Amino acid sequence: MKYFYCRVSTKDQSLDRQLGEAEKYSPDRIFCDKMSGKDFHRVEYERMKEVLRPGDEVYVKELDRLGRNKDGIKNEIRWFQEHKVVFRCLDIPTTLIDFGDQTWVLEMVTNILIEVLGSVAEQERVKIKKRQREGIDAMPVVGGKRISKKTGRFTGRPAVCDSEKFSEIKRLNLSVEESCRILGISRATWYNKVKAV
Repeated sequence: MKYFYCRVSTKDQSLDRQLGEAEKYSPDRIFCDKMSGKDFHRVEYERMKEVLRPGDEVYVKELDRLGRNKDGIKNEIRWFQEHKVVFRCLDIPTTLIDFGDQTWVLEMVTNILIEVLGSVAEQERVKIKKRQREGIDAMPVVGGKRISKKTGRFTGRPAVCDSEKFSEIKRLNLSVEESCRILGISRATWYNKVKAV
């Protein structure tokens, strides 16, 4: 049996590009996840592993679609080898060659390439996290919370409202909306504080 595995990191991202590649190889079944590549606890990925049998083939478009953790990728490839499942990665052309009885050649070349490309995938994940952190740090702070310039929404955990500051704002008899904006809290938090006071 021939299986194709697709993955994107978030629900907003599209699988279309990977699915387009999958069609070229006429897989018997396609498994897709919309989850981070940092580990391998993914619903569809685990479901695929349950149905794999010796002689089956697993295709991925790029190595980082399998995962972004080098040691994890190596463990998964080892698992495939131990279970006599052929791993094919479209961006590692040697994995697409049929070596017949000389499977050791394929495994040797694949292991070298995975070592290199796995490191690249892992570094890319580190860069993504760094860029996310830099983006959040660059957001303006309003009422003690960071707010996205793009969406206008607050990010992170809800701000903890200081009781003394809350009492000061309440004494000003502003509208609830204005009070919440100044304090950086939601209306629900405002009313909960009113009840508590």
